[in-house]
Parts: sequence; structure tokens; C-alpha cells
Amino acid sequence: MSSNAEASRLHIIQRHLSRQFSTGAPTPLATSMAGNPLTSHVLDTATGRPAANMKLSLHRLQNAVWQEIAVKETNSDGRAGQFLSQEAFTPGTYKMFFDTGDYFRQQGTTGFYPYVEIVFVIEKPEEHYHIPLLLSPYGYSTYRGS
Repeated sequence: MSSNAEASRLHIIQRHLSRQFSTGAPTPLATSMAGNPLTSHVLDTATGRPAANMKLSLHRLQNAVWQEIAVKETNSDGRAGQFLSQEAFTPGTYKMFFDTGDYFRQQGTTGFYPYVEIVFVIEKPEEHYHIPLLLSPYGYSTYRGS
């Protein structure tokens, strides 16, 4: 792969991630944070585009058993939210399940990871938590977003 193609994809991803800061206008996500304590965003780093229509689910660990809380699908911008209300967002261990196998099938490609699970701990439910996923067919990365 040429370094120009890599630089182009990196530029697209950087522009996408910083778009809300360059316009000065609030994004739809920023304006809907109230009562939306947990959000996610998936970017396909192989294409430099949001991962639209990816199925994902939120689970909570209760008595050593994962309980499914909500099932969502990313929008055209690769975003999902409204997993649970602020009142239902309590301290504990949670898991976000991303159906990457189905997403890659939709894209007409295959990937090494049929799914990605991100397990995280909520200690301060009054704060906003954001679970981003940067994805390619043969790798992924995540971090605690804001």
C-alpha cells in the first residue's frame, strides 16, 4: 500500500474525528448528551469511513452472568447511543459487543475478528462514557473517549 493512500485515509479519519471542533457548531451527538450517559462510535480505518449499520449490544455483569441491556445499530456516521437512561446507568462492569463479522459481510469482505467485546468499569455514573472502536479487517483499537 502506498504511503499516499495511507496518508489519505489518516487525513479522512482525523477530519472526521475533529469535525465538531472545526465548525464551532454543536454536533447532533453533543446536543443529545443529556440523559445519554453512554455512547459509541465505530470507524473503519481500512476505508477511512464510519462503520454504518453495525450491530452492537450492551451487557452488564450481574452475579457473574452477563445480562443484555440494549441492542443498537450504528447510524450512517458510525454512532450509537441511548443504550440506557441516566437513572439506569449505575456503577458496575459492562461489556459492549460489536458484531464485526456481520459488518464485514455487509462490506463484501472478511475479517479476522468475528466480533469485538470491550469490557469496562463504570465508577462515576454521573460522568459521560464514550466507547470508540477503530476497526480494520485484521485489527482494532479502543480507548475511553469523551
